[in-house]
Amino acid sequence: MPNLQINELVERYQALPTDRQEQVLALLRDLDRTLSQGVPGTTLLKFAGSIPADELDDMSAAIEQGCEQVDRNEW
Repeated sequence: MPNLQINELVERYQALPTDRQEQVLALLRDLDRTLSQGVPGTTLLKFAGSIPADELDDMSAAIEQGCEQVDRNEW
């Protein structure tokens, strides 16, 4: 990140009230945590085929059934 952007971030951060600064830090920590999680797909290949086909069919059917329903009161 160019220094100009870092300087702007610091200036804007310092101009915020303390409670907003805490919110910004919490957001940055959450973003950092989500970016650093996970494993490469090749690591997961050892699990390929470990779920029985009939269970996969049941899951697919449940997903299709659930996706066809609209809960108008959800929002």
